[in-house]
Amino acid sequence: MIAIVDYGMGNLRSVEQAVRKVAPDAEVVVTDDARVIADAARVVFPGQGAMPDCMRELDARNLRAAVMEAARSKPFLGICIGLQMLFEHSEEGDVAGLGLLRGQVLRFAHGLHDAQGNRLKVPHMGWNRVRHITPEHALWDGIEQDARFYYVHSYYVQPGQASLVQATSDYPQAFVCAVAQDNLFAVQFHPEKSHAAGLQLLQNFTRWNP
Repeated sequence: MIAIVDYGMGNLRSVEQAVRKVAPDAEVVVTDDARVIADAARVVFPGQGAMPDCMRELDARNLRAAVMEAARSKPFLGICIGLQMLFEHSEEGDVAGLGLLRGQVLRFAHGLHDAQGNRLKVPHMGWNRVRHITPEHALWDGIEQDARFYYVHSYYVQPGQASLVQATSDYPQAFVCAVAQDNLFAVQFHPEKSHAAGLQLLQNFTRWNP
């Protein structure tokens, strides 16, 4: 069973549909039940919205312990805010995260410009290339270097350990867009909205045996 965590803040249906597409024989469950998350073989932790709201809703549903245990013990995929919540602290609302990974969540600076002098908007929204730092990781299997993925975010993670970093994108400077540690993999972009490359990453996750 693949459990998709429902704490009231995720882009759940598109994630569910994408996971069902790449794993048609799996039981895919969208759930806010800690017992179901504990029983699942794999867990997907999506999210969108503001970090303080996400942390509050996770606790309101009594899902913190179940998510933390899953992130420590079974194949676990964080998406967007589901990546940011794994870290120690976010500038967004000056709020503590789950603290499973060392590091901070920072806001993109105001007044960003590309190499041609064009002003870059925040949030960073749209397609961007992903540069693998560790292309040998199983979740990059079949995904070309510099493949394009879809983003919607104003904040990015700054890991406290270089060993966590799996990939970066540029806006306009490099920022971390994927991290991994043991059985955990998490991305800033939305694989469920990223066409073939995103579906390949999700399929890799459903087959991953860390």
